[in-house]
Amino acid sequence: MARSGCLSRLQVLAAALAACCGLGAASLARCRPARRLRHCLAKVLMALAGPLVFRIGYSLYARTRLGYLFYKRQMKKARERYPHGHSISQPVMFSGVKILPIPVLSNNYSYLVIDTRSNAAAAIDPSDPLAVQAAIEQEGVTLEAILCTHKHWDHSGGNMALRRRYGSCRVYGSACDAIPELTNPLSDKETVTVGQLRFKALFTPGHTVGHMVYVLDGKPFEGPACLFSGDLLFLSGCGRIFEGTPETMLASLDTAADLAEDTLLWPGHEYALDCLMFASLLELENPVLKQKLQWVNQQRLEKRSTCPSTIGEEKDYNPFLRTHCWELQRALGLQRLGGEDWDSFRARVLKEVRHRKDLYKAN
Repeated sequence: MARSGCLSRLQVLAAALAACCGLGAASLARCRPARRLRHCLAKVLMALAGPLVFRIGYSLYARTRLGYLFYKRQMKKARERYPHGHSISQPVMFSGVKILPIPVLSNNYSYLVIDTRSNAAAAIDPSDPLAVQAAIEQEGVTLEAILCTHKHWDHSGGNMALRRRYGSCRVYGSACDAIPELTNPLSDKETVTVGQLRFKALFTPGHTVGHMVYVLDGKPFEGPACLFSGDLLFLSGCGRIFEGTPETMLASLDTAADLAEDTLLWPGHEYALDCLMFASLLELENPVLKQKLQWVNQQRLEKRSTCPSTIGEEKDYNPFLRTHCWELQRALGLQRLGGEDWDSFRARVLKEVRHRKDLYKAN
């Protein structure tokens, strides 16, 4: 009797845990009692273990020296595999400014932004210091500033080496992120000046607690503004929400979406093909998305960079900027609840898109 009571209590516990993990009563009933218990506990443990292992791995990467050692190993492997970079990129020039994308690691982009009148330059997210140094020397410019979007090693790992080589170089970034070698902490909407270049720093948390993006003012150069988005926004994608909520990330994405539609988007990663293929599963009949996917597919076949895009383009096909669109909401099977705040509903849409993208990437 005691054994039966113990089993019953364990079964109740298993059922409760299963319900928390989304396992229905029907699936529970298909098993015999002993097998049912083992089956459900195994599913529960698997459901719990995945996120737990991921969180532990992320904490080790972001907060310990193990993350730095992992980054160093990845950089070494990428240099061997891609001695000339993972993609063929082309500089973009306006009157008085030159933007040079630098493909680094396996899919990252650093950027060298040059005031061609004074030869003063800013490096954005210098992941591989040797690649950035080579670009600086080839262009014959003076590195005056490093603009760091966030603390992750694949965006900040080159800060120390470049600071050692270029002693007067300043390192800018959010005071909320543990950015290596930070000399000039920034707050939202502060301006950084390098020669004639003026960058506005915008606080965009969600990917990390202190993520920032930088907007280059294009007016003095008779060109469009340029958004260096780090891991906030990619071509047809956005960064994972490591240190925030869907509500936080939505507000940050809205910050980017509010920029002028001709603003050039310079992302932190070459994820375009993967992101567009995912987006095409959600909006099968989006003609702009289809056209962009065809172009990106050809670019990647030739190992060519897909950046920049524009904010206006992204609004047409990037699902993370289309949470307000009925077509996307319908594809996700989501409806606004009675009395639900509009932005709360959009955050729920964003959460679902992000969840599906995470599963898509994992398969």
